[in-house]
Amino acid sequence: MLKDREWIVRHIPHQGTMCLLDEVLEWDAAGVRCLSRAHRSIGNPLRARERLAAVCGIEFAAQAMAVHGALLAGVSAAGRRVGYLASVRGVELHVARLDDIEEDLVAAAQLLGGNESTVLYQFSLSAGDRRLLAGRATIVTNPAVVLAGFTTVSR
Repeated sequence: MLKDREWIVRHIPHQGTMCLLDEVLEWDAAGVRCLSRAHRSIGNPLRARERLAAVCGIEFAAQAMAVHGALLAGVSAAGRRVGYLASVRGVELHVARLDDIEEDLVAAAQLLGGNESTVLYQFSLSAGDRRLLAGRATIVTNPAVVLAGFTTVSR
């Protein structure tokens, strides 16, 4: 185990039951793979009507992206940059729900590129050899720079 749940909680904004990751399995500059058992928890805050929809897997992957950012930055919790999930694209859902999957989940995020204000990741969520979902996500790390590119129109 590279990093455990305690390390993850100290380095990403998600706290308590909203922290969905249990450990970092592997990582390098190009990406990260994290393990989760939270999909089976009755107390999972993303559950609705006693089910956990597959689309909630995007949050598992987004947290893996946050972990990757913290690992790359190598900063303490006090100095971390907060990122905001701005968009997801090309999302493929291969299952309807996650709560009925017996295996542990692996949230993977591969860094595709970025600059001082945004980062692009390809992500997937799997259980064993089965891919559950996949897509791409844009993370905004510096909203001021992004918003400075927009102009207002007066009428």
